[in-house]
Formats: sequence, structure tokens, C-alpha cells
Amino acid sequence: MSHRIRIFLLLAIATGLLMPVALAQKPPAAAPPPPPSSTPGRPATGAPAGSQPNQPGDELVMFLRGRVATHDGAPVPHDMLVERICNNRVRQQVYASLHGDFSMQLGSRTDSFPEASAEPTSPYGVTNRDSTMGIPRRELTNCELRASASGFHSNVISLLDLDTFGGSVDVGVILVQRSTKIEGATLSAIPYKAPKDARKAYEKGLEAERHGNLADARKYFETSVRIYPSSANAWFQLGTVLQKDNQSDAARKAYTQATTVDTRFLPPYLSLASMAYQTANWRDVIDFTGHILDLDPFNHAAATTYILDLDPLSYADAYFYNAVANYKLNKIEDAEKSALKAEHLDLRPHFPQVHLLLAEIFAGKNNYAMAVAEIQTYLALAPHAKTADQARAQLAEWEKLNGPAPTTEKPDPR
Repeated sequence: MSHRIRIFLLLAIATGLLMPVALAQKPPAAAPPPPPSSTPGRPATGAPAGSQPNQPGDELVMFLRGRVATHDGAPVPHDMLVERICNNRVRQQVYASLHGDFSMQLGSRTDSFPEASAEPTSPYGVTNRDSTMGIPRRELTNCELRASASGFHSNVISLLDLDTFGGSVDVGVILVQRSTKIEGATLSAIPYKAPKDARKAYEKGLEAERHGNLADARKYFETSVRIYPSSANAWFQLGTVLQKDNQSDAARKAYTQATTVDTRFLPPYLSLASMAYQTANWRDVIDFTGHILDLDPFNHAAATTYILDLDPLSYADAYFYNAVANYKLNKIEDAEKSALKAEHLDLRPHFPQVHLLLAEIFAGKNNYAMAVAEIQTYLALAPHAKTADQARAQLAEWEKLNGPAPTTEKPDPR
């Protein structure tokens, strides 16, 4: 064997002997990453396709709780109503207890009307969501709470910055303050300057009217104003009796006389506005309601005192008449402003037509989403009205113009 071949064989043998030693000294390979199922806090199965992680704004709020308290510590009125207003629309109403506590359940179809959602285009909350599951917190960002009762005005609690978490939120205290009269701002039921015989005739007239005896009531009120013609109350009550007896011209004269006696006594102005509304005398409607609204105690920008001749709920009537009159005279902006005010004040809805009016105004501005929401509210309040079928046909047209998202599902036949 040659010398060169012998060296080659020795090198091969040495390499074979050293290889196990080198492998033994090599650092171990890094362990493979654990499978997803071994990660702490993670489920063994993957997330469903198309699912999205929950965001903080998606947290559901199921209850708003709080308390109504009077500014002077007096008992809360039995008819104190707590309202949730979203995007300037009343979305939900509940009554406070006699102790002032209230609880408002969100997202349930058993809620007080109108139902839960803050979105005007979704009257029952988030689509495809169980109706008992509450409302996403983000939907409350344009909402506020207030309290309403005759003779009171309320502070407002914004739901924009809810700083608590969980399904039940304590909003704190809604403070209400009694509206105050100033001496001389209103007239008493029986003018203190009236002679005794005039006051006695006035009282008998009220009693006869309560018992439906219009003939006697008219006689007593006529006696009262003959003895004391400066009684605005007596003139107003005489006008009321005459109107009930279908004597419109005579009633109008009595109401007008009452306004002549005292321009701050508001009930006859509302009666005159109502009569002008019935005869479509729109300019007179604006004149009469304009006088009332200039003294509206809830219009803080226009009045510094609270004139309580009218039940506060009656201001909804004045705003409604004013809105229709402005609309008929093509004063759309003024009509919208008054209609929104009427909607705000109409706590026991007896003017569902205001929602039809707002629907027409919004549709005229091509805001079909709001028009649809308003007409849906009208149909919920007055499903059997004479104009209900016409309103449903209009609703279908505006829903098309609103451009609903295309879908391959068949529409619900209901």
C-alpha cells in the first residue's frame, strides 16, 4: 500500500472516531412552538370564520338606573316621567316611583314606546340581535336623560361619557325644579277684584258646566261678565261654554274679549288658535300661537319667568298648530323647529300627526332615513287612523328612496 493511501485511510478512521464527540457537544435545537391549543387563556378551537373581536364600544348596556329628586326636597310628583332622548327624538319613557327611583330596560320590545335603539333607522335596536340583550354602549353616545312633569323643569344627563362598565349603569340623580310664578304674571281662578255677586255667579257657572248644564252655565257666566266685565277668566269660561254649544262666532267674541282684558292670560289664545286651525286660517294660527310661544316657560331663551296659565302639556298644542301653519305657508324651517318642540313636549301623545308632519319635512330635504323613522312612529301610535293606509304606502316609497342594502334573502311577508 502506498504511503499516500495509508494517510488517507488514517484520516478517514480519525474522522469517524471524532464525529460522535462533535455531535454530543452541539447545542440542542430550539423546541418547536407549542400548538395553539396549549396557549394559556385561548380556546382549543379556532374562532369562527368572519367573526370580529369585541370592541369596548360594543359592550351591551341593559339597564339605566337612577333617581329623580326635587330641588327643594319636596316629594316627587306621581306622574314624573323619565325620558331617553337620542338625536333629539324621544326613544323611551318610564315613570319614576314615588320615591323618585327609576329603572329603564334597554333593547327589550316590552319597553315603553318608542323602543330601544338610538339609531333613527332601526326602531328595534341592532339588527339580528336578541331583543332582550340590551343596547351597545356606543349607541348611547347621542342620548340624554331628562325628567318631565307638569309644573317642573329638569336638568339633563348626557350619556356620552358613561364612565362605568357593565350591563347596568347608574346615571345618578336627575334634578327637577318647580316652575315658579311671579306675582301678577297670571290670573287666579276667581279675580280678587270682582264684586261678590260676580264671583258667586262665576262659581255657579263652573258648577253648572261640570254637570253638563250648558244653558245654566252660560247664564251664570253672562251674569258674571255683566257685573264685572274685567274678568278675563269669566269671558274665557263663557267662550268655552258657547263653543261646546256649537256657537262658534259668539265663542270667538268671548275669547277675544278675554284677550283684550289681559294679554298675559293664555288659555283664550290657545282656544282661538284651535278655532283658526279648524278653519285653515293659517295666519291667525301663527298670530295666536306666536303670542303663546313668546311666553313659553320652557323656552328659556325667550322668557325669564314661568307663566303657568296653561298646563305645560298644552304648549305641545300651541307648537303643533304653529308648525302646521308655518308648513302650510311654506315656512319650512319654522315649521320644523315648532314640530320638533311639539314632539318634545307631547308626553302623552295626543298629536301623532306631528310625526307625519316631520316625516314630510324630512322627506322634502331628502333625509329619507329620518322620514322613515317619523312615519314608523306615527303608525305605531295611530295604527288604525284614517290616514294609516296612505302612510304605509308612503313609508314603502320612502324606504325604497332610502336605499336599503341589497340582500338575497326573501323579505318577511309580515
